[in-house]
Amino acid sequence: MINKAPSDFASVRTDEPLKFWAIARHGSVVPVTVVCLAVFLATPCMVKGVVQPARADTSAQQTTDAASIGAKPEYIAVTVSGFAENAPAARTTLWQGTTRWLVIMAVIAVLYIAVYLSSTGTLRTTFPTEPTTSPRRLHVGRNLLLGVAAFICLDGIIFHTGLYTSILAPDSYAGRLELITRTEKRRASSGLKEVLVVGDSRMAEGFSAAVANELGSAAGFKFVTLAEPASTANTWYYMLRDVDPTARRYWAIVVPYGVGYEPTSAELLRISTVAPLLRYGDCLTFASAFQQWSGRFRAFTACILRGSAYQSDVADLLEHPTARIRSIEQEPGRIHARAVYKGRNYDMVGTSYDSKTGQMTFPPRLTEAQRQAIQKSLLQPSQSEMQYSLRLQRDWIARVLNRYSKSPTAIVLTPLPRGPFDELPAFSVAQRAAFPDARAQRTVLSLPEQTFDFLEKPDYYFEAFHLNSRGRQRFTERLVTELMARVEAAASHASYP
Repeated sequence: MINKAPSDFASVRTDEPLKFWAIARHGSVVPVTVVCLAVFLATPCMVKGVVQPARADTSAQQTTDAASIGAKPEYIAVTVSGFAENAPAARTTLWQGTTRWLVIMAVIAVLYIAVYLSSTGTLRTTFPTEPTTSPRRLHVGRNLLLGVAAFICLDGIIFHTGLYTSILAPDSYAGRLELITRTEKRRASSGLKEVLVVGDSRMAEGFSAAVANELGSAAGFKFVTLAEPASTANTWYYMLRDVDPTARRYWAIVVPYGVGYEPTSAELLRISTVAPLLRYGDCLTFASAFQQWSGRFRAFTACILRGSAYQSDVADLLEHPTARIRSIEQEPGRIHARAVYKGRNYDMVGTSYDSKTGQMTFPPRLTEAQRQAIQKSLLQPSQSEMQYSLRLQRDWIARVLNRYSKSPTAIVLTPLPRGPFDELPAFSVAQRAAFPDARAQRTVLSLPEQTFDFLEKPDYYFEAFHLNSRGRQRFTERLVTELMARVEAAASHASYP
């Protein structure tokens, strides 16, 4: 009796069970694949607020928005830039979803082939190839660890170095943050008393480095600003660590405080924005700044696998590589536009607001776009969002103070004007974020909370949270005057104990 060799898949032997773990003999290829799939599925694609263009505070032509992670949470949910670009966003979302499923299918195919070829059975010399028994010892745990390590190393080479950060979309929040910090690190020292100003969009709209330098140049001061929309107190800490590694570069650093709003819906934006500045050792401290466990997990992952924070940016790069190259070539123009920006040139005079009904009355001179921007800025945040904002400032500004506690650099804590109407929620919450040890430190100066109360009028605002060009001028003048007087007085006192 002649035994005929099996000729198709139906003839595979069934007396020996399939041993799945035999795939480990293929080294770390399969574990790497598994890890890639896990991370890809576990970390949602950060579409909203990552590759969509950030609002250009340095452009005087934009008058319809004032993007601020603390001031207007609805911008995060609708459009980061303040301009509704529904068609491109829909195409990008569709493309990313298609890519995700293609990758999943490819990974499943690789896993199937690996399992099939690694299973037990007699080996055929003709097609189709039958499984064979592996003579090697299985090292499942070791191979899995090697796969994870290889994946982390690959992510580190690509995303934790300047390899990818140098080609981030310059009009995204992460790209803008990376650009201004990189420019500041490369800037040569002026030899003057350099003062660095940090903050979110309220400080970006309210402070003018050009005006400050005109006022302070005679006394030997030079002002530099890194205020950026969508940034928060923990972002400022990482920015300072990046541009001032020795904690001795600046004569003084201005840190604002005041009531803001940190919606949970903006967590993905906050993670992607600060991603270029994160390190492996930041995984626990950075993750602790988020309220929800989902946000903490994503923040932790972004520190270890930074590529998870750049998913949308990578997708945008693959979809529009030529446009990305042209955008990167325009970076010098973006820096110049930021330097010459003078603020919005309209105000809210004649606008009335009823906090009970939410109704607003506008003067005829305002355009429809300006009216919509004002209405959106009057969103009523929850009490928990305001309290969380204050807690975030209290925790992370304290870290800034601690970092400069042994440095000659003076930290100037300044309040921010709260808004044009007394009915706004910011007026019902204590302005100070509570820094109990601030006054005890020799290098910490704090401006009184009432310093900018004179600006809390519709004359100085172009919407509910951001100063216009006139308010920008007055705020800068008052801040520079107070700062120079206090810093020089503190320096004189230190010289004569």
